Formats: sequence, structure tokens, C-alpha cells
Amino acid sequence: MNIKPKEIACFLAIAALLCVSSCNSVAEDTQPTAEAQSSLNTAPAGISSSPFPNLQSEILDGRNKMTDSPLGQFDFKNFTYPLPRGWQNPDESDLSLANGRVVPVSVDIDEEMSDEEKIERRARRRIGMSYVTTKFLDMTGDGQDEAIVILKVETTGAAIPQLVYVYEWQDGKPELLWHFRTGDRADGGLKDLRMENGEVVVELFGQDRFLLGEVETGKITGDEEQLCCPIYFTRTSYKWNGNNFHLQKSRLTYSIEDPSALRV
Repeated sequence: MNIKPKEIACFLAIAALLCVSSCNSVAEDTQPTAEAQSSLNTAPAGISSSPFPNLQSEILDGRNKMTDSPLGQFDFKNFTYPLPRGWQNPDESDLSLANGRVVPVSVDIDEEMSDEEKIERRARRRIGMSYVTTKFLDMTGDGQDEAIVILKVETTGAAIPQLVYVYEWQDGKPELLWHFRTGDRADGGLKDLRMENGEVVVELFGQDRFLLGEVETGKITGDEEQLCCPIYFTRTSYKWNGNNFHLQKSRLTYSIEDPSALRV
């Protein structure tokens, strides 16, 4: 069969077009979606591409999950809790969990609204919360376990501010001894809570972070850490004196990478 030069040229042109189309198709198929690309770029500058650390691993581990106290049978997922200073609802109402959760109420405010309408809308806002875990420790030294209930403040992002409640069993019901709020991840978030040598040990992420009554301390100068990935944590000890948990000895800051390395 004789093929004319014009036919050969035409055939080669069509083949070239098919090749370009095929290559473009492969390139488009292998390009990550916008969502995937966004997730690839979420790691902060200076942080490796490995998964972010699980900052809740110690809180959620299997330690101190069982007790002979009646507190072990109590339903803390359906219970009412007071809110500590800094996390109150506008009407100062308590928080009532139902099946481990209370949905936050967020009300939008427009700058064009009257002052009265803004006040009315702010008053309708409510804090959301979800149950995290309960642990049982003899925190008062009376030979009976107390319940440590940990709740998470519901936010729309990755933040993990938490509330901690310590209850003893008294007169057939839980009686609140202590409650406090912690910060968010590297910014004073709760790392661990345990007993050592008769003292309550509380570890918070960040440098020189400790509890003052119902709140955790603010960030100190020079404590610039990525929220996702703490570099340091602070260990403090508290002891029950019959009325309150009092801070014992000096608070100490350690390296996350080497927990035995004391920062001075």
C-alpha cells in the first residue's frame, strides 16, 4: 500500500495531539485536590512532616480507670458541673451534660444592631462541652479514691482547652473538692495528672505553667512554642490540707524530648 507524504504528516500530527492529551490527563489525575493540598501544608514551619504528637495519650491511657468506690459506678456523662472562672456562661448557669455532651450555642452579632439587641444576643450564648475520661486516685490521703473527671471545651477547631473536676463520695453523691481549667495544647494544656509520694502531680504543656485556684497561669515571656507541638512541660505538686489542694515545693520545667532534662 502506498502512503502519500501528506497522509504521513497528517497521521503524525494526530498522534502527537493524542500524546499531549494523554499526558495532560495523567498530570491532572495525579495533581492533589485542594483539600489534600491544604492538609499537606498544615504542618507549621520548622516542624517535620511526621504526624503531630498525640497530646492526650497520657490522659487517655489505661491507668487508674478502676475503683471500688461508688464513684466508679456513677454516670458522669449525665451530670451537672459548675463552670470555673473564665469559662462561665453569660447567665453564670452550670453545665449539664447529656450523654457526654452539651452543644454550644453561638449567636451572631451584627454591628448595625442596637446595644440592647447585642446584649440580648450575647446573653443567649452557651459554652459547649464533651466528656473525655474519668480517673480514680486517692488524692486526699483518706484511703478512698476520688474521681477526676476531664471535659473538653467544644470549639470549631483543633484547640483542646479542658476542665478538670475532682469529686469525693459523700452522703451518697459526688461532692466537688476542686475544679480548674487548663490551656490549649502547648499553651498550658493538660499533659498528665497522677499521684506520687502522697502528692497530686499535675503536668501542663509549656514553660513555668501551673494552677492558681481555678485557672492555669498565662504564657511567660520567651515561651514561643507551636501550639500543636510542645517543646516543654511544667510539673507541679499539690497536697490536700483538709480544705484545699496547696502547691508544694518548686515547679519544674522539663524538655518534652528528654523528660529528665530540667530546664533552668
